[in-house]
Amino acid sequence: MSQVQTLDISPVGRVEGDLDIRVDIKDGVVTSAWTQAELFRGFEIILKDKDPQAGLVVTPRACGICGASHLTCAAWALDTAWQTEVPRNAILARNLGQIVESLQSQPRYFYGLYAIDLTNKNYRKSKYYEEAVKRFSPFTGTSYEQGVTISGKPVEIYALLGGQWPHSSYMVPGGVMCAPTLTDITRAWSLLEYFKKNWLESLWLGCSLERYEQIKSYDDFMAWLDESPAHANSDLGFYWRMGQDIGLDTYGAGLGKYISWGYLPHEDKYQKPTIEGRNAAVIMKSGVYDGKTDTHKVMDQKFLRENTLHAWYDEGSADVHPFDRTTKPVQKNAIDHNGKYSWSTAVTHTDDGRLEAGPLARQLIAGGKHGESWQHYDPLILDMYKKMGGASVHLRQIGRMHETIKLYRQAERCLREFKLNDPWYIKPRERDGRGWGATEAIRGALCHWIEVKDGKIKNYQIIAPTTWNVGPRDGKSQLGPIEQALIGTPIADPSDPVEVGHVARSFDSCLVCTVHAHDAKTGKELARFRTA
Repeated sequence: MSQVQTLDISPVGRVEGDLDIRVDIKDGVVTSAWTQAELFRGFEIILKDKDPQAGLVVTPRACGICGASHLTCAAWALDTAWQTEVPRNAILARNLGQIVESLQSQPRYFYGLYAIDLTNKNYRKSKYYEEAVKRFSPFTGTSYEQGVTISGKPVEIYALLGGQWPHSSYMVPGGVMCAPTLTDITRAWSLLEYFKKNWLESLWLGCSLERYEQIKSYDDFMAWLDESPAHANSDLGFYWRMGQDIGLDTYGAGLGKYISWGYLPHEDKYQKPTIEGRNAAVIMKSGVYDGKTDTHKVMDQKFLRENTLHAWYDEGSADVHPFDRTTKPVQKNAIDHNGKYSWSTAVTHTDDGRLEAGPLARQLIAGGKHGESWQHYDPLILDMYKKMGGASVHLRQIGRMHETIKLYRQAERCLREFKLNDPWYIKPRERDGRGWGATEAIRGALCHWIEVKDGKIKNYQIIAPTTWNVGPRDGKSQLGPIEQALIGTPIADPSDPVEVGHVARSFDSCLVCTVHAHDAKTGKELARFRTA
């Protein structure tokens, strides 16, 4: 009988925070997995008893990559709590800031955090290996250099609005603290055009946006791939071919159930924001998708729960709504894989259990016929999901990068819709109350809850995309999305478990940069290697 080998991989990500993963491997396949979020920052505790607007300054510091998304949530949460009116220009300016921050993340993530694994020595037998090394090697790869360099261009537009990126606080209850000039708008157009011409069309797609936007199905995509050498040899075409060659389409499926809050409030439909009115007012619709049928439904925040049974909090074992939660961290956080082993909570939906968040989830929900007739609809990734037999590491990347074109178009729309002489801010009246702000950060579903009492923050809660995906087992012992996605992953070389990295990074988990592996039973280090 073959033995079970346990690997502790620490840390796994390449950005910030700390994610450790333990996997059991038997017969070359992962049979069990645990995701351990090793960093506690306590923003909910920091904000307690502060001025209600403190969240506008503090929460963008929760992430150096998604600060605009946190600021968006903080502003909308106070808008709903204070019952503000937000002028259309301000809604457009908020949307534009978040969009351009998301645009910068796309090439930075793909080249800097994900594609460099395609140069791993485990893939030397692939016919695409040498070309992958030329394109994707860190620092020296041709596509790596161009993609990472150009990723800074979109956030120059953010700086035109907020004065800086990251960590601007230009979004406030009642609007924004900026009034772009015609010169600013012209500059923003030129930056968008530069991004499109020098990366999005020329390097990533190998065609015009207009041609790519004609693709509506899996068959359309395959026809596009064969239509021109420029398409097949683009970074998208090359990644598609290599990903299938090395089997990235065969593992990493995960839970098979998906969540999106929806995002980009429409400038004419959400000027008097309420919690209840948001779903019918966002351009990119919210939803829950069960992964099996054609049934999609909108997502309501009242169905969300957190469970801390396996997390380092002293809050009992019940599923609790964030409005009713009080954050009580455990002081001595020993790792117990049968008990508490993570700082992340387990996020659940009362009807659907555990759900995967992220760009793939957004695109699967975009293919649903639910929601309002004017809201965005895009069937491509849902059709790919069905034709390819479900989710995988590979499809998660295709879904993520497919969204880039839609984000770009929405940035153009914001610039077209500005009316520079109209208001940008309407002063609100401060009051006590409860508020909720939600959006889709580039990594997935993000939301803030605030309760204001006696003019101060009584309770503030944040559930980030990584909370959904990195969460540990819940009160019913259901695995989290990444834990489930790791089950069945083939491990060719336990001393260099690059496949574990593929799965975790396909969720764009927001974590750090050096990986080493050891045998958990003997403590012997198996390998140590740089990943960035």
